[in-house]
Amino acid sequence: MTVDAHHHLWDIDVRDQPWITGPEMEPLRRDFRPADLAQAVRGTSVDTTVLVQTATDPEETPEMLVLADSAQCIGAVVGWVDLTARTAREQLGPLLSHPAGRWLRGLRHRVEAEPDVDWMVRPDVLRALAAVEDAGLLFEVVARPEQLPAVLKAAGEFPQLTFVLDHCGRPPVGGDPEGWAAPVRKLAEHPNVVCKLSGLATAAGWGREPDVDRLRPWVDVVLEAFGPGRLMFGSDWPVCLLSASYREVLELTSRLLDGLSKHERAAIFDGTAREVYEL
Repeated sequence: MTVDAHHHLWDIDVRDQPWITGPEMEPLRRDFRPADLAQAVRGTSVDTTVLVQTATDPEETPEMLVLADSAQCIGAVVGWVDLTARTAREQLGPLLSHPAGRWLRGLRHRVEAEPDVDWMVRPDVLRALAAVEDAGLLFEVVARPEQLPAVLKAAGEFPQLTFVLDHCGRPPVGGDPEGWAAPVRKLAEHPNVVCKLSGLATAAGWGREPDVDRLRPWVDVVLEAFGPGRLMFGSDWPVCLLSASYREVLELTSRLLDGLSKHERAAIFDGTAREVYEL
């Protein structure tokens, strides 16, 4: 069995996705609903998925909880609240008490969209992270390499809060690895940080066919740093469709891990996510 620890769903008629811009992203400007997800995973080993937020809109998370309540394979939801708001702690209550609130496992913010490299250690954000910790949720972050030192500081401030690093911390594939690899290794020194092997299909750019040999050195860094017990597979579907199909992403990840034992591969494709998201 396989857990897909990172995918999205959206309905353009309900909510626009303003990050979908330019002709190269046009394939994503349509609805992706639970039926489309079911079709994508059909015939694969994936039996459980984690639905992750896309919009900085407080209405999206309750809608995702309802989807998880009705979709067969969705086992957890990672939502969003405004961490900079004074009411961040109060925003969590209605989500946790929602009729489908049992599916909520964490919150995420697209820190990479913030111009401030130190966004993660703003006083208001740290205050909100304390509320996330108190609520028993985890926190996911997708950040640019230059923002990772601030993520590192935040992880140190809250050792009891699980931090999930999405998309391997956005490795600059084809560029200089050191500005990324050093903070990734430092993050891995914190036992409360886990990492997703996600976003790999588009890591070298949208529209480029994924190259295993080109990606392998970057994946090897997170493998060595985190180990299989703190790594988990994520398809990043449907964003991955800009470069590869769902099946191709599974195959790509499998090939990148072909040197691991059966036990180690089982951790990355299944066990780690089940433990982290309490599936």
